[in-house]
Amino acid sequence: MKRSGWMAAVVAVAVSAALAGPANAARCGRDSDGFDEWLGEFKQEAAQAGISRSVIESALANVSYDDNVISHDRGQRAFGQSFATFSGKHITAYGLKKGKTLLQRYAEPLQSIEQRYGVPGAVLVAIWGLETGFGSTTGKFETLSALATLAYDCRRSEKFHEELIDALKIVQRGDLAPEEMRGAWAGEIGQTQFMPSSYLKYGQGDMIHNPVDALSSTANYLKAHGWRRGAGWDEGQANFPVLLEWNAASVYSKTIALFADKLNGGSGESE
Repeated sequence: MKRSGWMAAVVAVAVSAALAGPANAARCGRDSDGFDEWLGEFKQEAAQAGISRSVIESALANVSYDDNVISHDRGQRAFGQSFATFSGKHITAYGLKKGKTLLQRYAEPLQSIEQRYGVPGAVLVAIWGLETGFGSTTGKFETLSALATLAYDCRRSEKFHEELIDALKIVQRGDLAPEEMRGAWAGEIGQTQFMPSSYLKYGQGDMIHNPVDALSSTANYLKAHGWRRGAGWDEGQANFPVLLEWNAASVYSKTIALFADKLNGGSGESE
């Protein structure tokens, strides 16, 4: 159907506005060709978002397209496993023993955290264990390059565009130097793997090196997403939807819940 003249004009204006928007100004791509040009455009967007020129140039000076990040992004299959298979791989005898030891070691700060946020230590330690092996494997990807690669890639460019801006805000705020920002392939950092946007909203203290700060930040995140003090966290219980806010994959959230149950002394159902 042919549009009337005024309708065509409205559509043209709307399209022009959309193309001029900050999140869409830099084109996306599907391989490394064009990445450098995209990065130059992104730097202009970052400046418009309030990031200082000095931070932009220092933080992005060594950023490059990372094929390994794209390989990981395209090859995600773990969450397609059955719950029994996934949880069996991630809840090990060693992990349970280590987790119970850490529950005792950090009993006092975990109690303080629970008093403040309502989140039991077993849940926080379970997340800590699943995310980074209790801080032993926080990731070696260069965060800024990983985020830039995913922001440039067409699959989820808008989401990671914003995360890259937030990563620059972390640098500008003075929390972390660019070279300190190393983590998982999708840009998560710290002992419980926060995306930059969550780091800015819920992070407290040194989430990279200080376990208590990481656990407190995690509790802060869960409370902000609706955690109910004293309620259960298994599937079908009040706090399970909050675990899905942490990770939308049901198999992962169910594994957090089971791990916490076992650390709590149970066999599979929270009290």
